[in-house]
Parts: sequence; structure tokens; C-alpha cells
Amino acid sequence: MTTNSPFLTVDDLRVHFSTEDGTVKAVDGLSFEVARGRTLGIVGESGSGKSVATQAILGLHSRETAAVSGRITLDGAELTGAPERVLERLRGNTAAMVFQDPLTALSPYYTVGRQIAEPYRKHRGASRRAARERAIEMLAKVGIPNPARRVDDYPHQFSGGMRQRVMIAMALVCDPDLLIADEPTTALDVTVQAQILDLLMELQEEFGSAIIMITHDLGVIAGVADDVLVMYGGRAVERGTVREVLAAPRHPYTWGLLTSMPRLTADVDKELVPIAGSPPSLLTPPPGCPFAPRCAFVDEVGDGRCAAERPALPEGRGAACHLTEEQQRTFYGERIRPRLA
Repeated sequence: MTTNSPFLTVDDLRVHFSTEDGTVKAVDGLSFEVARGRTLGIVGESGSGKSVATQAILGLHSRETAAVSGRITLDGAELTGAPERVLERLRGNTAAMVFQDPLTALSPYYTVGRQIAEPYRKHRGASRRAARERAIEMLAKVGIPNPARRVDDYPHQFSGGMRQRVMIAMALVCDPDLLIADEPTTALDVTVQAQILDLLMELQEEFGSAIIMITHDLGVIAGVADDVLVMYGGRAVERGTVREVLAAPRHPYTWGLLTSMPRLTADVDKELVPIAGSPPSLLTPPPGCPFAPRCAFVDEVGDGRCAAERPALPEGRGAACHLTEEQQRTFYGERIRPRLA
């Protein structure tokens, strides 16, 4: 079940935090769309703004410390600045999130069964007995052995990987229309990763859900995503379908992500090619392209343009880069693709 019309629209989203040292521009003008039945993969280094942006969708930032602007529309409803009671009806029901760190996301004071059952009782009006049975069902779905017994255990009695599966069970308990998965398979072994990803795809196929997958693992993106958004320094620097971005990437930062990955087919003695330098400060971001200080192709543009002028991300398929499309194709084919062979 897919549709071309977007279920979620994020337009010019900005999330700024005031600190003693100044304003941290964690997300600075981000726009994207996700349609029902499609999966958007968001990739980028730690600190690029992936989690901050998606938490803003659910209104999870404190209004006292975070300034959120732009438009967030979910199924036609405007969420930016929406009252808390509206967001409470949304969270865990229409939209849900799998948080990156289950140890801090789960309460140590309550059993995992109670925590999974709570949103089901609140949003579906289920009885305690029905909610408990649903919690057991979800624990079984995410691969927790002996779920009827483990439902009464506390988070500290689970391993890190099992806690992650509990978080996924909690997010899926109400069959949400939008699922935001923030590094959902980080703490899991490869076999369980495949089971969890299959479960997410089954949810999408059955209910036509829209999924946002945040991950550092480009292999996961290649396997489950329909579209890809590459973030750097609080902004989107490239987007397109998964086939377009992974087969013919256009931004030097995306090239760097690909060449820094180990490959099964590569010579075991072949060294990885890291991205030189460090991500930009979000307190004092560079006035031009945020990737310019680390980019090996700045001289190809010339005239100091990369350092002075911030490139725009075009609509649809494209990259926020001053290199021409012909240069992007040429440099990728001549300099980058041979490294991936």
C-alpha cells in the first residue's frame, strides 16, 4: 500500500538551543517528505542533527530550552507549536519512535510488560488483561524468549540487545502510521537485526506505515530504505532514491561515507579511506558549505566560493554542492568509484 502524496512533510525545520556559549543550530533549514508505505533512510555522522530533527516531529524538545520553527505536517495536521494534549494523542499511537538508547528510555521502576502495555491501554482503551496479552504478543514478535514470563521482568534483567527489542515492541504496540526508528539495530547481532528489519517491513506492508530509519549503517539503508537523505552539520546535503544515492552519489560527503566503509570483496590489506578533519561547530557554523573545510574538491570550484557561499539543495534528486552535475559524475567515476572496487 503506497501513495505518492506525502504523509509527513517537514519544511524549513530549524531547532536551535540557547547555551551559555551561544546558540547551537542543531537543525538549520531541513526539508523532506515521507509517503505512506515508504521508508526514508537518514544517514550522517553523529552530531549531524538526525535525532534532533526527528524528535522535533513528535514535539519531544522542551519549549523552554529549544526554539523550533518551520512546518511539520502529519496527515494534514500541523504539529509545529501544537498543544501538548494534541501531541500526547499522537505519540505512541499515530506516530511512535524507537529511541537510540533503551537503557535511558526505559524506566527502571516498572516491568517491561507494564511499559509496553501503557500506550496500548491509553490509546486503545484496552483492559489490563488485554493490554498484558498484547505486551506478551509483542515481546514474542520481537524475538524475546519465553515472553509470558519475561513480561514481568524489569529492564535491568535484560541484556542490551533485548532491551532494544523491548523498545521496538513498545513502539509497534499500537501499529503506528509513522514509525521513527533511531538506530534500531545498533545493539543487536546480525541475525536479530534481520528479524527486526523484517518485522518493520511486515508492519509497513500490513498497515502502509511511513518509516524513518536513522542509522550509520549504509547496509541497512540499502536493504530497507526507498529514499535516502544525507545530513551534515544540521542540514540535508543530498537526497534521492536509495538506488540513485548509493549507486551514483553526488556529494563529496556521501562519497566519503562510502569510501570509509569496509567491503567484503576488498583486499584484506587495503586500508579504509577516512574523511579527514572534524564536523563543524554548530555554535559557529561556516558561512559557506559546511563540508568545505574537509572537502578535497574545493579547488575544483575555485574563487573561494565553497567557503563563502552556502549551496542550496535542489528539489527532488540532487546535492547541495557547488560542483556541477558533470563534475560530480566525472569525479565520482574517475576518483571515487575505483576506491569502491
